[in-house]
Amino acid sequence: MGTTLAQKAWDAHVVRRASGGGKDDLLYVDLQLLHEVNTPQAFDRLRAAGRTVRRPDLTVGTEDHNTPTLALDRVIKDREGRRQAELMRSNCAEFGIPLHRFGDPGQGIVHVIAPELGLVRPGMTIVCCDSHTTTLGAFGALAFGIGASQVEHVLATQTLPMRPLKTMAVNVEGTLPEGVSAKDLVLALIAQIGTAGGQGHIIEYRGAGVRALSMEARMTLCNMSVEAGSRAGMVAPDETTFAYLERCPGMPQGEEWDAEVAYWRSLASDADARFDREVTIDARELSPYVSWGTNPAQSVPLAGQVPAAADFGTAAERAAAERALTYMDLKPGTALRDVSVDTVFLGSCTNSRIEDLRAAADVLRGRKVADGLHMMIVPGSARVRLQAVEEGLDRVFAEAGADFRVGAGCSMCAALNEDRLLPGQRAASTNNRNFEGRQGRGSRTHIVSPAVAAATAVTGRLSSPADL
Repeated sequence: MGTTLAQKAWDAHVVRRASGGGKDDLLYVDLQLLHEVNTPQAFDRLRAAGRTVRRPDLTVGTEDHNTPTLALDRVIKDREGRRQAELMRSNCAEFGIPLHRFGDPGQGIVHVIAPELGLVRPGMTIVCCDSHTTTLGAFGALAFGIGASQVEHVLATQTLPMRPLKTMAVNVEGTLPEGVSAKDLVLALIAQIGTAGGQGHIIEYRGAGVRALSMEARMTLCNMSVEAGSRAGMVAPDETTFAYLERCPGMPQGEEWDAEVAYWRSLASDADARFDREVTIDARELSPYVSWGTNPAQSVPLAGQVPAAADFGTAAERAAAERALTYMDLKPGTALRDVSVDTVFLGSCTNSRIEDLRAAADVLRGRKVADGLHMMIVPGSARVRLQAVEEGLDRVFAEAGADFRVGAGCSMCAALNEDRLLPGQRAASTNNRNFEGRQGRGSRTHIVSPAVAAATAVTGRLSSPADL
C-alpha cells in the first residue's frame, strides 16, 4: 500500500518511534515560528530549568497580534499587549532568536511573512504557538499549532512528542466558477463536514480544483483547516509551488535547486495510498458563501436565506442554531443579501496577501464605500503593503473611501489592539473565526471572501461583485 503526503513528511522526521499503540512519536522540527502571544511562559520555563534554545537559527519571531495599524510610531495602548511585545524583544535578544519587530520591513503576521522570507519548503515540519500555522501546509509542509509547554519543548530540544494522526482526503472535482474563491470553497467544506469533521486528522486537499488554485489561494484553504477541527492541512507541491518558491529569498540554485525539486515531487501521495476518510466536493456547483451564525460551519451560499433552528437534524445543532440566531440578531427566512453591516474588515492571516488586496481593489475601482460604513483594510505584512502601494492599490482604496492601514498585523481578526467592533456592530470580515465576541465584545461577524467583502462595502449589505 502506498503512502500519503502527510505520512511521508511525518516519517521523514521521526527521531524515535512510539513503542506501542496510543503513544507519541518524537518528531524533529525544522522550523519554529514565534509571536508575542503565548510565548513569554515558554521562555520563563526555560530559565527556571536552566536550559538554552537548542537551535536559535531554526527559530524566527515576529510581532503581529498586538501591533497598531494606524501608524508605525504608535505605542501599543493595551498594557498587557505592550508587555507581551516588550517580553518578545527581550527574550529573543537574550536567546539569540531573529525577530521582526513592528516597523521592520520583514514584519507582519507570522503565517504571511514565513513564505515571504523563504522560510517554508515542501516536506518540512513547522510549528508555531498559533493554530493557523496550518496555512503553511499549502507548500506541502507539515505545519500545525502548538501550546506554550510544547513551545518550550521545541525551544529546548528542537523536537516535539506527537501522537500519530489519521489522514483525510478532500477531493475537489472540477474548477471554481468565476467569482468563487478558495474562501468560499473552505466555507462550503466546513458547512458540509462541521467544525469537528476533521478532528484527529491531517487534511490533504487534492483534485483539479486545488491544482488550479494559486499559492495564496491554497494558503487560504489550508489556513481554515483548523476551523474544520483538523490538526493540519496540506497540498502536494507541484509546478505552481515550485514557481512561487523559485522567487523566494534563500532558495538553492542550479543543480541544488533541481535536486530539491526532485525530492519535493516525491512527496506527493502515492496513487495507491489510502486515507482514513475521504470527502468529495464538486467545485463547479459552488457559489460565494457567507457565515450567518457563530461558527464557520453555520455558513450558506450568499444567495440563500438565514436558516431556522428547526432545519437542523440533532438537538445539539438546533440549540446551537437558536443561540446563534439570538446572538446575531437574525430572523429565519431573511435573505442574506438583505443583511446590512456597519463595518467591512479585509485582513487576517486568511486573507491579507497581495492577491486578496487585488481582488478587493478590482471591485472597488471606480466605486465608493457606502455612506456611514467603515471599510478597514490591513495588510498581512509590511512587504504586502509596499507592493500594494507600488501597484497603486492604495490610491484605489483611498478614492473609494476605504481605510487602508499603515501597520501590518492581525488587527480586528484577533481584536487584541485598538481595532475592534463595538457591542452590537455587524461586520463582513475576511477572517477565519466568528464566535461570540471574536472581533470585540458583543460583535457580530459574517465571514466572507475578499471580493464579497468589497462588494458589501459598496452596497452596505452582504453582496457579491455580480450584484454590482
